[in-house]
Amino acid sequence: MYNSTVAWITFRALFGRKRALLFVLPALVLILLTLALKGAHGTLADWPALVLGRVGVGAVVPLTALLVGTSVLGSEIDDNSVLHLLATPVPRRDVIISKCIVSALVTTLFAAVPVLVAGIIAQGPHSLAFGCFLGAVLGSIVYSCVFVFISAALRHPVIYSLAYVALWEELISTLVGGAKYLSVEQWSLGLAHSISGDNNLGSHLTMTPSLVLAVIAVVVTVFYASERLSAFTVRAD
Repeated sequence: MYNSTVAWITFRALFGRKRALLFVLPALVLILLTLALKGAHGTLADWPALVLGRVGVGAVVPLTALLVGTSVLGSEIDDNSVLHLLATPVPRRDVIISKCIVSALVTTLFAAVPVLVAGIIAQGPHSLAFGCFLGAVLGSIVYSCVFVFISAALRHPVIYSLAYVALWEELISTLVGGAKYLSVEQWSLGLAHSISGDNNLGSHLTMTPSLVLAVIAVVVTVFYASERLSAFTVRAD
């Protein structure tokens, strides 16, 4: 399960790279956009839901998770430094779980918390802010597991992760009706809508299917990421 040593090594490596400076950029854009619209008194009455849902949950969370999730494992695989970790007796599943937890925590800090801050700026401590925050936390967890899986399964994980976000989350899930059931963004918005009751969030799912599907996605991606990491060890030998 969770291994504190692996987690600490991952945290230290994650913030020891210059790439870590990029983690704050999506959140900074969200905060500045919210401040600008608040100062201009918004041209649309529903602008807080649009900003928090489409920009916060729909863009800031997946982009931040992509940057973090592909860094916690993908960079180590690319430069083969992961071999030092895999040479230890730590079970591969524990490695993946620890890295997913680190990625989820860091993404929550740099994406979900800014969504909460933006929501409070927009409307004060309103149910919309807390609903979108919890939706962003859910998205942070699931996206982290997805991107760690992609890092374990494929070379050049950043490219494939960007393609996943752009093609599946932003294009196919909006054009194909049934695809919303396999969209992390829709699961996040479904939770946010259930808590806030704001119909402007553009959610097509309710809380129960959102949570159930999210749990299934986490379990499946962690399992297959562990299998792929084990296979990587065999190939390295």
